[in-house]
Amino acid sequence: MALSPTKLTLPVLPLDNEVVLPGMVVPLDLSDSEVRAAVEAAQSAARSAPGETGTAGTAAEDGRTGGTPKPRVLLVPRVDGGYAGIGVLGLVEQVGRLADGDPGALIRAVRRVRIGAGTTGPGAALWVEGTEVAEAAETAEAAGAAKSGAPTAPGAVAELVREYKALATSWLRKRGAWQVVDRVQQIDDAGQLADNSGYSPFLTTAQRVRLLETTDPVERLRLTTGWLREHLAEQEVAEAIAKDVQEGVDKQQREFLLRRQLEAVRRELAELGDGSGEEGDDYRARVEAADLPEKVREAALKEADRLERTSDQSPESGWIRTWLDTVLELPWNERTEDAYDIPGARAVLDADHSGLAEVKDRIIEYLAVRRRRAERGLAPVAGEDGGPGGGGGRRAGGAVLALVGPPGVGKTSLGRSVAKAMGREFARVALGGIRDEAEIRGHRRTYVGALPGRIVRAVKEAGSMNPVILLDEIDKVGSDFRGDPAAALLEVLDPAQNHTFRDHYLEVELDLSDVVFLATANVLEAIPQPLLDRMELVRLDGYTEDEKVVIARDHLLPRQLDRAGLAEGEVTVGEDALRRLAGEYTREAGVRDLERHIARLLRKVATRHELGEGELPYTVAADGLRELVGRPHHVPESAQDPAERRTAVPGVATGLAVTGTGGDVLYVEASLADPETGGSGLTLTGQLGDVMKESAHIALSYLRSRGAELELPVGDLKERGVHLHVPAGAVPKDGPSAGITMTTALASLLSGRQVRPDVAMTGEVSLTGRVLPVGGVKQKLLAAHRAGITTVIIPRRNEPDLDDVPQEVLRKLDVRPVSDVRRVLELALTPAEAELPVAA
Repeated sequence: MALSPTKLTLPVLPLDNEVVLPGMVVPLDLSDSEVRAAVEAAQSAARSAPGETGTAGTAAEDGRTGGTPKPRVLLVPRVDGGYAGIGVLGLVEQVGRLADGDPGALIRAVRRVRIGAGTTGPGAALWVEGTEVAEAAETAEAAGAAKSGAPTAPGAVAELVREYKALATSWLRKRGAWQVVDRVQQIDDAGQLADNSGYSPFLTTAQRVRLLETTDPVERLRLTTGWLREHLAEQEVAEAIAKDVQEGVDKQQREFLLRRQLEAVRRELAELGDGSGEEGDDYRARVEAADLPEKVREAALKEADRLERTSDQSPESGWIRTWLDTVLELPWNERTEDAYDIPGARAVLDADHSGLAEVKDRIIEYLAVRRRRAERGLAPVAGEDGGPGGGGGRRAGGAVLALVGPPGVGKTSLGRSVAKAMGREFARVALGGIRDEAEIRGHRRTYVGALPGRIVRAVKEAGSMNPVILLDEIDKVGSDFRGDPAAALLEVLDPAQNHTFRDHYLEVELDLSDVVFLATANVLEAIPQPLLDRMELVRLDGYTEDEKVVIARDHLLPRQLDRAGLAEGEVTVGEDALRRLAGEYTREAGVRDLERHIARLLRKVATRHELGEGELPYTVAADGLRELVGRPHHVPESAQDPAERRTAVPGVATGLAVTGTGGDVLYVEASLADPETGGSGLTLTGQLGDVMKESAHIALSYLRSRGAELELPVGDLKERGVHLHVPAGAVPKDGPSAGITMTTALASLLSGRQVRPDVAMTGEVSLTGRVLPVGGVKQKLLAAHRAGITTVIIPRRNEPDLDDVPQEVLRKLDVRPVSDVRRVLELALTPAEAELPVAA
C-alpha cells in the first residue's frame, strides 16, 4: 500500500560514494564525524519525544516498541559536491561495533523522502525538513498477473517483472547465490524488485542515484532490467574472451616447458653414452625395427603418430604407450619347430602318464599326419587329415581336443606333456568362474585399466605363435549381463575362423590357426553344444586299480617322498599296500585322494623317525596301513556280512550312475504302504530329477500291466502307496539310466525275493519292457569294479561300448547284455528257494 505524503524533520547522514535504496540494511562506520553526529542527533531526538513518531507510518515501519520509536536519520548521497534531491528514511536498528572492532551502526532504509529546507535540531548534525514520496501503485490487473506467474499474463508490468526475475536468477546462479534467488522469486512488487537491485555490485554510483531519484516503480524496474541485461551480455563476452585467452596461454606455456624439458633430457641421455634411453622412448623407431606383419605395422605407426601429437600429460598418452608395448611384445613371427620324432613323442607321453592310451594315440596321430604333410611340402589342413574341427578351408590349423573326465585323472597335467612331446611352448588359461566376455576378447581401450584377453596374454606368455594352450575347466564358464565367454570362444576354437581372430584391445588380426588348443572339462553336458561341435572329444573315464597302482608307484610316491623330505629308499611302500590304498581307502576315478593318503602315510613315517619311535629305512606293508592311516573307508558290499548288506532285504537294487567325479554306485529302495494306514500313488524321494521321476512311473506302469506274466502280486497296488527312495537324499540325481534298477527294486519288493548283492545294473526301460541304451558305460563298469561288483547288467545295444573298457576290468566282471526286463529280473533276483538270510 502506498503511503500518503508526510512532513518529516530528520538529521542528515551524508553518504560518500554510496547509495542506499529502500529495503536495504547497511552497516555504517561511526568513525566519520558526520555519520556519528547524525546518529547521536537521532538518538537524542528519539529520547526527547518518546510518544511521537512524526510520521504516518506504522509502528513496525518506524521501529516503535512499546510506544518508543527508533532513532531516525535521512540517508542522503553526495552528488557533484552537493546532495541529491531525494534521500531515504533510515531507522537506526543497532549501535555497537563492526567486525573489525570499530564503532558502527546498523541502519535499515525504509522510504524515499524528498529533501526540503534546512532547519535546526539537537546535536551537531545538519537537520532538514522533508516530505515522504508516495510511489505510484500498480494496477490490480498488473499485480495479479505478476503474482500468478502465468506464462502469458496480461499487462506490461507483469511481463517486466518476469523478465527481471529471469535475468536476476541467471546472474545470481552464476555467482552461486542460491538463497538470494529464492528471495527474488518471492518478491512480486515492481518497486521492491527495482530497489532490491541496489545490492548489485556492478551498478555505478550514478546509476544508483538515478534509481533513488526515480519515484515511478515501473520506470525504476525498467531501468534496472536494462542495466542487468547489458551486464550479462558483457559478462558472457568477457568470460568467453578470458577462457580463450587462458586456454591459449596455458597450452603455449605447457608446450614450451615440456619441449624444453624434453630437449634437456635428451641432451643428458646423449651425454651418458649410446643414447639407448632415447631409443627406448622412440616408439616409431621400435615399430620400424620390429618384425611385424604389414597390417599390424600400419596400425602401430598410426598409433605412434598419435602419440607424438599427444601431450604427455594427457591420459590418452599412457593408453597409447601401453597398447604399443603390448603389440611390440607379442611374438608375431616367432614359431617353434615341431618335434617330428614320433617314437620319442610317444616315449615322453608314456613317461609322464600311465594309461590314457586313447589320448596318447590321438596326439601321435596328429604328429604323424603333420610329419607326412611336411615331408610332402603341404601345409596342415584344419579339420582334415589329422586337424580336427571340420572347417573345410585349406589353411594351417591346430588341433582342438576336449579332454572330458572326472577330477584327478590327469587332464591338466596332460597339457604340459603334449607340449613337451610336440616340442612346443605351453600356456594355461584358467576359465573356471569366468563370466565376462572381455576376459576372452579383451577390453576396449576406452576403459580404464583395459587389457587384452586371456588368449592374447597366453600367446604373449608362451612367446610363440604356435604354442599348446590349455583351456582349463571350460565347463565352468558362466554367463551374465556382461556377456557369454563360451560364445566368445566359438571363433577362437574354430580352425576355419581363428586365423583372423580380432581382440577388442588390439583391434588387429591375430592368427591362431597354428595353435594347438586343449580343453578340459568334468561334465560334458555343461559344455554348450556349438562349442563342443568345434572340438574333438576325448574321454578320460578314470583309472583301473592296476593303473592306479602303477601311477602311485612311478609318479605319486617319488613326488611325495621329495615333499616329505625323504630320500629314495628310506621308505618303501609295497605293491600290496598301494593296491589296498587304491581299493579300500579311496574310491575315485582319479588319483588325487590316493596321493593324499600316500602323503599322509609318509608324513607319519617321517614324524615317527623324528620322535625316535621308528627307524629308517622303513617298509610299509598292507597289514600296517591301519596303524598309519586308520581304518579303510570303502569296504566292498560283497565283503560285508550277508545280514548287513544293503540288498539283504527285498526291495533294494544296486544301480550304476555317472557323476561329475566319475562313475558311482547307487541304491534304489522301494516300499509299500500298509493297507490299513491308507494312501495310494507313487512317492519319490532323494532329490530326483524329472527324467528319473519319469523312469519310476514307467517302471511302475510296466509292472502293473505285466504283473500276471511276471507272476507278481500287483493287484493290491491300487490300494497301497508305493515309495521309491534313492540315497543319499542330499545329492541331486537325474538321468535315464535307472529305469531297470527301479523295476528290479519294485519286482523284488512285490515278489519278496532279494536282489543279488554282487549284481549291479544300468539301463532305461520302456513301457513294453525293452531295455534301452544309456551312456557312460565305461565309467559305470569302472565304478562297479571299484565297488567289488562281479556281475553287471547292461543294455544289449551298449555292447559295442565294451571295446573301450580295459581288458583287465572285463576279465574281473561278468557283463550281461540284455534287451528285455524279464531277463534282467532272472539275473538279478535270487531264486525263491534260495533266499538269503534277512537281517533282524
